[in-house]
Amino acid sequence: MKISRSYILLILVATIVLASAFSSNQHSSKHAEKWISLFNGKDLTGWTSRGVVNWKVINGVITGSGGLGHLYADPVVTDFEARGEFRITDLGNGANSGFYFRSNESKDNPNGFPRGYEAQICNSQDAYTGWLWKPGTPTGKASALLTKNGEWFTMRVKAVGSHIQIWVKDSLVTTHDDADYSQGHFALQCHNDKMLAEARNLYYRVIK
Repeated sequence: MKISRSYILLILVATIVLASAFSSNQHSSKHAEKWISLFNGKDLTGWTSRGVVNWKVINGVITGSGGLGHLYADPVVTDFEARGEFRITDLGNGANSGFYFRSNESKDNPNGFPRGYEAQICNSQDAYTGWLWKPGTPTGKASALLTKNGEWFTMRVKAVGSHIQIWVKDSLVTTHDDADYSQGHFALQCHNDKMLAEARNLYYRVIK
């Protein structure tokens, strides 16, 4: 039996469509849950402070000052998307902060640096806002410095498996793959005693 070219073409098109639909279903098998607030806007319920930093809430803003330390949020997450607004202000010793994720306290030194990932917040270093850090090590390069001292900005982080993405001011600045840390807390950092670290409108959603 002779098979027409149009019939063969129809079979090929149908195969491609089915394959595309299957691929789409595979990628959409993970879905994001609803957004959950990390901060009630009034006090630090649901947060734990480590280090010498003084954390307090001023006019609906989490504010850190007075020295090095970290503020851990209670939820423990694996795959997620998180967003917030941040501001650092240099008061004489360089302002440096960070939004940590999949992070945990060091067993040997709970007041030390978290063991996990950090979305850097800094306007004065080569590894600036948006870089991905692991403890003491700049790891994933941000494409541009988009923040300034004393200016509020938005940051969003998405981590699914080993794939990590960071947006600053709605611009994707970092894409990196790393599998060293799979689960942990969100945390905020204040790096020294002559700066202010501020955060507000903090939300996350689990990706399953």
